[in-house]
Amino acid sequence: MSGDAYHITQPHNDGRGAILAMQRALEQSGLLSSDIDYINAHATSTTLGDAIEAKSIEYVFANHATSGALALSSTKGATGHLLGAAGSVEAIFAVLAIHHGIAPLTINLEKPDPCFHGSFTPLTASKEMPIRAALSNSFGFGGTNASLLFTSPP
Repeated sequence: MSGDAYHITQPHNDGRGAILAMQRALEQSGLLSSDIDYINAHATSTTLGDAIEAKSIEYVFANHATSGALALSSTKGATGHLLGAAGSVEAIFAVLAIHHGIAPLTINLEKPDPCFHGSFTPLTASKEMPIRAALSNSFGFGGTNASLLFTSPP
């Protein structure tokens, strides 16, 4: 977790809260960014928030994020923003992605951030792939940020 308390409704322009939450999840797990197969992004479809999250993911995951090896999607478009329950439902999607070996699709995504090339799951189909580790991002009002990292059993 992290708390940047930058603004009541928008993240800091440099993504420091999101970056810190993702880095802490990786550090506490003992995994490297290249060990993560899938990210369930917070992605509320706001121009500013989504751009900052995308840049934060690119910062933390570097070449792994832009290589197409990392699957990235948002399930919020399918469920709506569930406010306080959003993080739990998205964490369940991350766990199910590991269990079923399927990265969920991102509905209504027509213009993904070009920096991620093939990382976003397609608009119309989920991506079948082995998923050993998945990260679920939840970034809330007031700069409250949480990233949960789940792995498959050994």
